[in-house]
Amino acid sequence: MIFPILGRFAISETTVTQAQVDLSFASAVCYLELVQDVSDNITKLIGFDEDARYWIGMSIRESVINAIQHGNREDENKTVGVCLTASPDGLVVLVRDQGEGFNEDDLPDPTDSENLLKPSGRGIFYVRSFMDDVSFAALPEGGLEVRMEKRLNREKKGDHDED
Repeated sequence: MIFPILGRFAISETTVTQAQVDLSFASAVCYLELVQDVSDNITKLIGFDEDARYWIGMSIRESVINAIQHGNREDENKTVGVCLTASPDGLVVLVRDQGEGFNEDDLPDPTDSENLLKPSGRGIFYVRSFMDDVSFAALPEGGLEVRMEKRLNREKKGDHDED
């Protein structure tokens, strides 16, 4: 199968000191396996253990699915961008769509008893649970960017702020 990937695929370096992989593809779920393969390989290269690789991969998949389904509303004329930047400290992942964005304060709390049976909001809840730092930003050109970070030392931001 030939994937009509839009944009570029590049590995700037293949050492653990610094590596960046950029993917840009049409807004279709058929590209999830490609994103998963890249995620699995780069997290293994960095040195994450098997459990961490699984949860990072799941977080990236959830973010890409959200970009395709909720951001771009499955419009294959729109693109999803995924940028994975590896360093000795860990991994930073950016997932971008061309949708209208959302206000994260409007998301239902999936742990609230009134929302337990609702399917929405769980993907972002999982991403926040498994990654060390997660943020959302509207892009100047339109669309939304999700920034996720997973550090190799597994310390979450602010863990030492309370000392």
